Amino acid sequence: MDFDFDLEPVAQARTRYTSRPYPHEYDPTEVKRFKRQVNAMATQKMQQLGLEPLDGALEVKMTAYRPIQKSVSKIEHARRATGMSLPVVKPDADNYIKSFLDALNGVIWIDDALITDLHVRKRYSDHPRIEMEVLKIQQIK
Repeated sequence: MDFDFDLEPVAQARTRYTSRPYPHEYDPTEVKRFKRQVNAMATQKMQQLGLEPLDGALEVKMTAYRPIQKSVSKIEHARRATGMSLPVVKPDADNYIKSFLDALNGVIWIDDALITDLHVRKRYSDHPRIEMEVLKIQQIK
């Protein structure tokens, strides 16, 4: 199954803590909004396909396309747009994974603990987005 999420990837930030009105932790506003958007987009796609959340071992291939900064030269912009220059800067790829996969729990899969194989790429693009492929892994019994 292929999924395209037409929104800019957001990295999972550190959880915030508060003691009011009771002690609890929460996601920063930007991360919470991102997770809601991803969840809504995935829910819509799964409903269109008439599918229930997947169960069993899964393989996920994901590419997070982050925007190219406006401050770079035209030459550097071209390098980044063609993949010659890769985003070896923060945020880390694993932080993109965390916020994204958590948002899909109960929608595409029952729980992200079912993911046994994960392939992640971080790239630049003039069109920020997240592309994902989900495959069921056939287990030998």
